[in-house]
Amino acid sequence: MNQGPPSLHRSRWRFCLFTLLYLYQGVVAGFGLTALANHFAASGASTAEVGRHLALVGLPWVLQPLLWGPVIDRGTPHRMGPRRAWLVLALLGAQASLAGLLLLGAQAGLTAISLVLALHSLAASLADTATDRMIAGSVPTDELGRTSAATRAGFVIGSAAGSAVFAWILAAHGFSVAAGALLGLTTPLALAALLVREDPGDALLALRWRHPERRSPGRRASEALAFAQKLLAAFRRRDAALLLAMCFSIDLGLALFQVPFAVALVQVHGWDAESLSRLQALLALLGGTLGAAGIGAAVDRIGPGRALRLLLLACAAAFAAAGALIAAGLEAAAGPVILGLASVVPALLYVALQPAVLLASRAGGASATQFQIYMAAMNLGDVTGAALAGPLAAILASTLVAFGVAGLFLACTRVAPGAESGRPAK
Repeated sequence: MNQGPPSLHRSRWRFCLFTLLYLYQGVVAGFGLTALANHFAASGASTAEVGRHLALVGLPWVLQPLLWGPVIDRGTPHRMGPRRAWLVLALLGAQASLAGLLLLGAQAGLTAISLVLALHSLAASLADTATDRMIAGSVPTDELGRTSAATRAGFVIGSAAGSAVFAWILAAHGFSVAAGALLGLTTPLALAALLVREDPGDALLALRWRHPERRSPGRRASEALAFAQKLLAAFRRRDAALLLAMCFSIDLGLALFQVPFAVALVQVHGWDAESLSRLQALLALLGGTLGAAGIGAAVDRIGPGRALRLLLLACAAAFAAAGALIAAGLEAAAGPVILGLASVVPALLYVALQPAVLLASRAGGASATQFQIYMAAMNLGDVTGAALAGPLAAILASTLVAFGVAGLFLACTRVAPGAESGRPAK
């Protein structure tokens, strides 16, 4: 029986495409946010410099809903599909940006690299917006948990591979070879967007938009105002505002602890950058594959709200345990355990968080923008935490930071969606 070309109408193709697209994001993140950051930390870059790099690369993701949400929500007709057309265009720009790393040369400084990677983030954030809108529009509610687990697994496998592989390449062969390898590894993953259509009848590849409707400037302004009012109304609700604050707080707390702790392991406790990157990669891999699969199934069974609250409690306990180990003077000896507590449990949290946010975003007609505002709040928390990590580390002991993050997760538990939120329909 001929079921037509690969499209989002079939579950297996949805899983394949979305997993590969998040795998792409993970490979670049492993290179730019872990291996490269550790490489420059080992070369003498300060916590503030590393934090500035992470903040600059993350800035386009903070602006994502303002830049791209309305573009994707408009759904302008295209022969390749209204979202897939933007996805392909964005990935083309992203790969062009990665090719620009090759022009920097072997002696490139961290600031120049950060700027080029920020350009990549600008294009990749458009691709991510299109991907998330395709997920919101095509995945049934009772499949959201497993889809979230698949995308999370794709991202962490990519980031783990990127962290470990590029840490070795940077140490053994330098920046130019690592940049070339990054471009070579990501190009086949980006091509996956060409193979799976939104609808079976969409064109495989087309250059022109499908007869866009001409609108007067007055009508465009009126539509933009109505869209903004609808969006504002969505976030006036108490539960939406609290979920937005929670998204910001989660990544803020993680960055405040993780950035200075990783730098301290290299510069104070004598870890080499390659070993640290390998350990971070292994921990991410454990949490994002086996752990994510189990959490994804649980989310589909008990609902995202209940799973999210349980994982927030687990994160609070993990950071409290990390703070206790540091207070006991075991920061160097128990470094791998502390890294595991601070990375594996939060990685599992995202598997429940994404479905909860998707369900909260489906109300109204601006789902892509609403979802990306929640995601931007997380990215803003990450950027803010990375920027503040250096100054905070200079005045507060890491023990206090860990206990503070534990308290932040406890507070998030109080404002998270209720246990009944997002329960799959029977």
